[in-house]
Amino acid sequence: MQLEAITWQRMAERLAGHLDDRETPSEQAVWQRVGIDGAPAADTGVLAGHLADALRERGRAALAVPAAGFLRPASLRFEFGREDVDAYLDGWYDTAALWREVFGPTDPGGTGRVLPDLWDPVTDRATRSPYAELPPDGVLIVHGPLLLGHWFPFDLTVHVRLSPGALARRTEPADRWTLPAFARYETETAPADRADVLVRADDPRHPAWTGLPC
Repeated sequence: MQLEAITWQRMAERLAGHLDDRETPSEQAVWQRVGIDGAPAADTGVLAGHLADALRERGRAALAVPAAGFLRPASLRFEFGREDVDAYLDGWYDTAALWREVFGPTDPGGTGRVLPDLWDPVTDRATRSPYAELPPDGVLIVHGPLLLGHWFPFDLTVHVRLSPGALARRTEPADRWTLPAFARYETETAPADRADVLVRADDPRHPAWTGLPC
């Protein structure tokens, strides 16, 4: 697999151009949906922010939604302990809410009325954020960990990968118990193979990628 060195900004511009090179929308409301997958240490919000900016410069509406805004309540996340790997993989993120509040409204013919976040893990309370109105032909960008194992209906997927050593170094000490979860995710889900675009970001200052899908 050949990787090309690139900046985050240039990568975002190339991705925005790829999304913009689309067929003329039908009369039915159609949104494009992008998934940027990666462990918290990969800081997927950086690329999501650059991509949203690049799309807006092209006149496209864009909304970045962090998966971290859809964590389940602490009573459910920590039901089997605060460092349970199985629970982290399968029970920390409210995938049903993501389907209902994020993907459902952006299905063909949907309303485009997206909830940008649902739960604040710091206060362990609902965020009560207002809905965002994403106009037809807008782009939804969902970013965060473990996105590629749920069959979310993305039109374009990017996996930001860290080597095991880089992942360990860049993960906060209090969160290193999650490392076996990401090792299992690599083995069981193979996100690097599933994604349309693979980014290597061991050094966040010098990412490299596989380029755009054909």
